[in-house]
Amino acid sequence: MRTSTAGRAGQYLALLAYLVFLAFPFLWLVSTAFKSPRELGSLHPSWIPADPTLANFRQAFEEQPLLRAAGNSLLAAAGAALIAVLLATPLAYTVARRRTPLARAATGWVVVSQAFPLVLVIVPLFLVLKNLRLIDSLAGLVMVYVVWALPFALWMLVGYVRAVPVELEEAAAVDGAGRLRTLVSVTAPLLAPGIAATAMFAFVTAWNEFFFALVLLKSPEKQTLPVVLTHFIGAEGVADLGPLAAAAFLATLPSLVVFAVIQRRITGGMLAGAVKS
Repeated sequence: MRTSTAGRAGQYLALLAYLVFLAFPFLWLVSTAFKSPRELGSLHPSWIPADPTLANFRQAFEEQPLLRAAGNSLLAAAGAALIAVLLATPLAYTVARRRTPLARAATGWVVVSQAFPLVLVIVPLFLVLKNLRLIDSLAGLVMVYVVWALPFALWMLVGYVRAVPVELEEAAAVDGAGRLRTLVSVTAPLLAPGIAATAMFAFVTAWNEFFFALVLLKSPEKQTLPVVLTHFIGAEGVADLGPLAAAAFLATLPSLVVFAVIQRRITGGMLAGAVKS
């Protein structure tokens, strides 16, 4: 009994330490965003600002077009998430239900595609988009985000599809439902948690992405939020710390909101409502 209690206490302590490790950068970012320039230059920084101020937020909006950049990021991230989910869902169902060589090849493609670094694929992507005249356009950036998110989205959804019992589909077929009716009325509702999780992954990945946006977008009015954040760093590498922290804090909020909205769908259970009462 003592060993079990000690082991459980150790697990809780490890979990607490991990949460503190994850929360520390965000809490320090929030604290910095509300500090005055005098506090930011102090040799003895504190967690809680002695004189909280919104001046950093006002300065950030005055110096850089944050709203326009946030709109560009939202358009690119939402578009990439929607298209990736629409493409990955039927592909995942086919791969999970049809154990063919093509399905195994698709699974292998998913694994291999995750091994390529961004630097290795940026040149071919740039040449393809140049031929399609999609350089310096949000449409081209969305296309790149979809291509980059699709393999992992497919891999996620395949696991969710395989978790849905085939017996449910067979029972629907016995009741006279066709393939399309079975997919829409039986399988698709059970995949809602997986689709929500996949959409959130694709959205957050595209929202935070920096490298592709930096290379493919040249016009200032089309730049996304992560790229605009770099403008708070001067030519000599000196950061305007207060406005940068304020702008970075605002940039993290959409990801938190998306997770807060979708997390119930994710934790709601794969087979909620599958059993008739």
